[in-house]
Amino acid sequence: MAQAAPAQVPSLASVRTAPSSCGMAKHTKRVGITGKYGTRYGASLRKISKKYEIQQHAKYMCTFCGKETVKRLAAGIWKCKAKQCRKTMAGGCWLLTTGAAATVRATVARLRKAQLGAADAK
Repeated sequence: MAQAAPAQVPSLASVRTAPSSCGMAKHTKRVGITGKYGTRYGASLRKISKKYEIQQHAKYMCTFCGKETVKRLAAGIWKCKAKQCRKTMAGGCWLLTTGAAATVRATVARLRKAQLGAADAK
């Protein structure tokens, strides 16, 4: 009896699947960062949380050094990651500056300008 030749087992290197044949998505289409929640919590709440999560993970401009390196450490605590700066600032929970802070800054600047104008008139 003649012995049959052993069947060749293909190596893993030679067995490759085409990237398009795997059927898995490479990224989310619309949900973005809130894709981790899946179908839970409802679309409206996920849209709201998406807005805040994008804001809190974004980098902001440092008012001290002028570089876009400020990141959120904790709720209301922001730190500049620039090597020369490394300043820690207080700000809003999700944003570095809140709307109320911008209003106060504008009011203080307006009052300071009015006070300087009155002092120059004397």
